Amino acid sequence: MLIVFRIGAHIPTPGIDGEALSKFFEAQSGSILGFFNMFTGGALGRLTVFALGVMPYITASIIIQLLTVVFPYLERLSKEGDAGRKKITAYTRYGTIGLSIVQAFGISVGLQSMAAPDGSPVVISTMNPWAFRALTVITLTAGTTFLMWVGEQINERGIGNGISLLIFAGIIIDMPGALLNSAQLVQTGQLSLLLILLAGVLVVAVLFGVIYMETAYRKIPVQYAKRVQGNKMFGGQSSHLPLKINSSGVIPPIFASSILAFPATITSFVTVPWMQAIGAQLVPGQVVYSLLFGLMIFFFCFFYTAIQYNPVKIADEMKRYGGYIPGIRPGKKTSEYINSVLTKLTFGGGLYLVAVCVFPEVLFLNMGLPFLFGGTALLIIVGVALDTVNQIETFLLNRNYDGFMRKSRRRQSSRTRLRL
Repeated sequence: MLIVFRIGAHIPTPGIDGEALSKFFEAQSGSILGFFNMFTGGALGRLTVFALGVMPYITASIIIQLLTVVFPYLERLSKEGDAGRKKITAYTRYGTIGLSIVQAFGISVGLQSMAAPDGSPVVISTMNPWAFRALTVITLTAGTTFLMWVGEQINERGIGNGISLLIFAGIIIDMPGALLNSAQLVQTGQLSLLLILLAGVLVVAVLFGVIYMETAYRKIPVQYAKRVQGNKMFGGQSSHLPLKINSSGVIPPIFASSILAFPATITSFVTVPWMQAIGAQLVPGQVVYSLLFGLMIFFFCFFYTAIQYNPVKIADEMKRYGGYIPGIRPGKKTSEYINSVLTKLTFGGGLYLVAVCVFPEVLFLNMGLPFLFGGTALLIIVGVALDTVNQIETFLLNRNYDGFMRKSRRRQSSRTRLRL
């Protein structure tokens, strides 16, 4: 699936002058377009069939999750098990297609007014304007829909993190080129070697910090009382409830980036002065962008944690099975205690994500280094890699266990046949 994703990232949209588009994006390398080109693995810079990437799907997922809190009908669907989740997934798909159509149309209109620094138009002048817009909308929407299906296939095959893996692959694939570009800047004297070494030390420090925080847990002790069922006695053992410091993972920065991508992409292709003024402030490194990015990350940390964990449900499950937290009364007091711990952990996790995603990015941009060395990219790479390794280990353990059980069943059946 990742190979298919990379092949599609090199299939161009019809009606585009690739050389003029490449020159235009070289001139825009430090803008919002260069930032979002990173998440598509260079597909936006080449305007391929996967130019929109998975950002419309992520935006639609955010909108549906927000509406789930507002509308009782969606809230009931989220509690109906697999049937409800399938309906919510269907609504998310429809929302993805709708957002893709809007974004693709905005891009097609903006492309017709774009030109390379030498004045050559990006869109081939012989094409009919409305035919080009319709073809671009159909192509980019179909590409995003296909990527949505690819991510779901990765999830269904047992590995998981399908959408995150696509973003991960898009960032990783451009890293060798970014390193080579930095080496060329050092050779030409545009960047000092000392600056590159300092940046390398900062990258290593950020990597170690991200790994440490992503694997950190707060273990709440849980004691299970003894209970008798029939002739057997159960319980009596001690356990713990593990709560991650950053329970939302890489979701908040991805959500925040996708929301900022929508208005920023549209304003980048529109020639209206006041919209261009807004777009100029939504550029990485600008104060407005950094503030909005940090606030959105902080908000989505609490929002996603609230979706993942229900303290009342956790407390009820513990009480049902005879579990309790030492020194805390079961029931309401336990849920309040778990909610208090989650709030403190999420506050710390939110500050950590803001520090990792905002400050290194601003520092690297002021140094003149590529976006790929920013905190958001490093967080996504480390976070997705750790989650994927855990998913694969779990998958392999389940496969080995199933294989062992199949072997034991075959041995039992053979022994039964021998006895017969």
